[in-house]
Amino acid sequence: MNWDRFKSLYYHHPRLGFGLDVSRMPFPADFLKSMEPKLDQAFAAMNALEAGAIANPDENRMVGHYWLRAPELAPTAEMRDAITNALDAIKEFVSGVHAGHIAPPAGGKFKELLVVGIGGSALGPQLVSHALGRPNGRRDKMRVSFFDNTDPDGMDYVLAELGSKLKQTLVVVISKSGGTVETRNGMLEAAAAFKAAGLDYPKHFVAVTGEGSKLDQIAQQEGWLARFPMWDWVGGRTSELSAVGLLPAALQGIKIDQMLAGAAAMDEVTRKPRLKDNPAALLALMWYWATDGRGAKDMVVLPYKDRLLLFSRYLQQLVMESLGKEFDLAGNVVNQGIAVYGNKGSTDQHAYVQQLREGVNNFFVTFIEVLKDRTGDSLSVEADGVTSGDYLQGFLLGTRDALSEKDRHSITITVNDVSPRTLGMLIALYERVVGLYASLVGINAYHQPGVEAGKKAATAVIGLRAQILAALRAEPGTAFTAEALAARLPAGANAELVFKVLEHLAANPGSGVAKTPRKPWFDSTYAFNP
Repeated sequence: MNWDRFKSLYYHHPRLGFGLDVSRMPFPADFLKSMEPKLDQAFAAMNALEAGAIANPDENRMVGHYWLRAPELAPTAEMRDAITNALDAIKEFVSGVHAGHIAPPAGGKFKELLVVGIGGSALGPQLVSHALGRPNGRRDKMRVSFFDNTDPDGMDYVLAELGSKLKQTLVVVISKSGGTVETRNGMLEAAAAFKAAGLDYPKHFVAVTGEGSKLDQIAQQEGWLARFPMWDWVGGRTSELSAVGLLPAALQGIKIDQMLAGAAAMDEVTRKPRLKDNPAALLALMWYWATDGRGAKDMVVLPYKDRLLLFSRYLQQLVMESLGKEFDLAGNVVNQGIAVYGNKGSTDQHAYVQQLREGVNNFFVTFIEVLKDRTGDSLSVEADGVTSGDYLQGFLLGTRDALSEKDRHSITITVNDVSPRTLGMLIALYERVVGLYASLVGINAYHQPGVEAGKKAATAVIGLRAQILAALRAEPGTAFTAEALAARLPAGANAELVFKVLEHLAANPGSGVAKTPRKPWFDSTYAFNP
């Protein structure tokens, strides 16, 4: 940690307005050289991916999110046309909405936007909306809200905020398959709210989905306003620069061409096969060194900018869903992954930096520094023109030094501002880092079997709920303990799961299930009261 080391390792790209400092990662002098063979293989794998190779062997799919900002690189004319046509369709639709040519039946213009999605269909749009929107959406083209979970109370909260503005609300439902239950539930809840308000919801709804999906069929049958494509070669966590993210951003009034241009500019740099010219490769090697190539340490992401608060959440999905894998490409059990968490500076000073500096040393930090404080001049809060932004930088640099003093390692990314172009650059940078790192450790970054396992388990719980209700309804008024009811269900019914489902049913009066509390708690009984 000295000036000479900083000079030798600092990556600076003036045209991009981007800097990367890895000098506080104390890797040995021979590390970068020793990783060249692995890195060359990773570059080759990335080149093959961008050329259209089957990069997701489990699903026999190509992986083409890089083509979204460079359609000319897509391997077929059909794909190139699909990308450009989709972008044209987005712009045409958004122009119609903003001009009032596409308008709600009640009159006026669409002023509110409700995005219904989950995971990559929500995290990317939320990041962009928060990072690039105006205060409270007042000066945006449209103010954006989200259904990003299947929590009824959360949806009620959003609907209450919309209130009478529901008649001016455009709803974008995002699901590739159309079968994601959280998104389907949000769609049904939104439709019910429109119907309750006496509104013709199909005249407010737009679908972003795969061709021929369940959602696509519903949108066609019900006559929704528009449909935009999702392709099987774009994964949810890398879909922000497809219609998934571009449509909501454009409706909000964000300059999506600048986002795409920023991503394309970063892609151009991170395609270079020389380490010193490629910040994504350098980051991937830092992850490899910091975690021993097996996720031995967590990654703490600390953006020192309020607008980038959601960046750590976005990276959680991108990194952890991509890299958190049980098996490598050869079928060996490796249990790979890098845990990601973060807050924002300087809030973190008053939250968990105490542990980072003096607690268990099981992490490395990525600081994100933004040079531009605000639009316009800043107020002096002290003599000599010291501003709030000067203090923000001071806390970043001070925290970095405080961690280094305790042998806590860090990386610093520096960007000029928070703009559509910069955000596109950051999204593209981390997409490339994830791909390169996955190649270094030999895993498939583009599938998510753990997510699918969770979905199957959730479906099983819904099936158990049906069995429980059927058993209670068969003997109305008869009280059962959870254990007794489990014994009456098909073989293998888990008494703990039965108890949890009964508790939930009893807490929601509409189920018809009532609880009689007893001591000890497991002797409490449940009955169906028609």
